Amino acid sequence: MDAHLAVKIVHMSSATLLIIAIVIGLLTLYVGTQDNQPNPKLRKVFMALQHLSLLLIILTGVSLLVMNEFQVKPWFYAKMVLFLVVISSLIKAFKKDASIALAQRRAGMFIGVVALIALFSLVIIKPVFS
Repeated sequence: MDAHLAVKIVHMSSATLLIIAIVIGLLTLYVGTQDNQPNPKLRKVFMALQHLSLLLIILTGVSLLVMNEFQVKPWFYAKMVLFLVVISSLIKAFKKDASIALAQRRAGMFIGVVALIALFSLVIIKPVFS
């Protein structure tokens, strides 16, 4: 197995790990919440999985860019924008700030899930812009 395929497999596996982390994140916002804060026990698990998966996605993504000599398809830029939307919405949803209402946290998570679905759809469809 060549290095490119191995990095690609790790990249896709870490994307799957991110999906699992987001499902746990959704649970923290709906089960066992305390004073507009996510469930404190599940939050630690979520944060660990989220940070691990995002770190792996970024590292393997940059590695794949270098291996491909920065030759990307036009839809790659939309993928990057959607990835930034996912990250920023997760930051909003799980920021340790008592002034953020639970409804705002859930809305931020909803935006993140919609952006993640759009990102995966974009990756699966791989549209051709010409």
